[in-house]
Amino acid sequence: MAQAIPNDYGAVTPYIVVKGASGLIDFMKQAFGAEERGRFPMPDGKLAHAEVTVGGRVIQMFDSKPEWPDTPAFITLYVEDAEAIRDSAVAAGATEITPLADNAWGDRMCRVRDPFGNIWWIQTHRHDVTDAEMQRRMAEPEYQANLKMTAETFDAEMRQRAT
Repeated sequence: MAQAIPNDYGAVTPYIVVKGASGLIDFMKQAFGAEERGRFPMPDGKLAHAEVTVGGRVIQMFDSKPEWPDTPAFITLYVEDAEAIRDSAVAAGATEITPLADNAWGDRMCRVRDPFGNIWWIQTHRHDVTDAEMQRRMAEPEYQANLKMTAETFDAEMRQRAT
């Protein structure tokens, strides 16, 4: 009997619609070590469907039509070493939006925008933090400054897109 939810997809699977899906696949391979599962091109060469895996999970994508608006994805990517993956993503053409920092709930994280406009939250979970500990940390100046910086950098990115 078939599994209702295939193991490598999980209950939620990102689906990215992008101008230049083949380029996105190449970026994801270089930046995140993605493994390509398949490309299904249309007669004009655009991709009708493609899949890669990152960290054992599938990400699906296809090429948008020229008359469609951009629809960037916002994806959280948990990795073993957020700094190394951030560096790899930047080397592959991403732009850092939010500098690497530790947050109150135990993650070291940053944000990058890939060359196709998608934003990746790159995170390494470093500490299991109870709700009480998280609340205590949120009152500390270091974590307050980090939260302010993450909000401001994301706001600046989104406002830039609105113009």
